[in-house]
Amino acid sequence: MMEKITVRIKKLREEAILPRYGSEYAAGADLCALTEGETVSLLPGETKLIPTGLAIEIPQGFAGFIYARSGIAAKRGLAPANKVGVIDSDYRGEIMVALHNHSDEVQNIARGERIAQLVIAPFLTAIFTEAEELDDTERGEGGFGSTGRN
Repeated sequence: MMEKITVRIKKLREEAILPRYGSEYAAGADLCALTEGETVSLLPGETKLIPTGLAIEIPQGFAGFIYARSGIAAKRGLAPANKVGVIDSDYRGEIMVALHNHSDEVQNIARGERIAQLVIAPFLTAIFTEAEELDDTERGEGGFGSTGRN
């Protein structure tokens, strides 16, 4: 059985669409565009903040993560500009998606279109402690592909 939490959402405009899951086991709930007009155009290489008309109250110890929707990312080249957006539990402003057009064509976003997905997940807060030395590992200082191709 999957654990569920209650997350309060406020519609900032009546026509805003609440996030919804596409299937019973979906991790991400779809976020929909609430554009000022019927559509918003994104030129190739352009990024625009797309409003959702929603504010959220994420419980402490959790965060909201905004990811690309695989369909519009693969088929139309549209994805969040920052790759993954993070909504902290103390943020109460409107959820905005910084949508970037990676394609070579103008892409139109329709009002009500599903533009991203929201995943609510727990996180740990680290206590960072300065150290003179770190424990040795087999990998050591190797980075960026140093562990091989497989």
